Amino acid sequence: MAYEVILKKCFTNKLVKVLAYLEKEWSAKEAQKFLTKTDRLLLQLSGQPFTGAPSFKIKDVRAVLITRHNRLYYIVKDKKVIVLNMYDTRMDPKKKKY
Repeated sequence: MAYEVILKKCFTNKLVKVLAYLEKEWSAKEAQKFLTKTDRLLLQLSGQPFTGAPSFKIKDVRAVLITRHNRLYYIVKDKKVIVLNMYDTRMDPKKKKY
């Protein structure tokens, strides 16, 4: 049975910003490719929610790469995958919440 995927507002806001950046700086095609990768990953997580690596900072938080520059953070709770946020992998590790 597939888990329900819930997107937190922080994640959706970050996704909109990344898509706008990709469309402005690269192309609409690149933004669409990123969105397709993200959708595919969310579908995979609904079927296999424990594939992500556990976080070192916060218990129960897991992480998985969308692209080599973007990592998605989520928790699994009560047959739900709750997507918390997405961070740039090049960011200073001390600034990351998870």
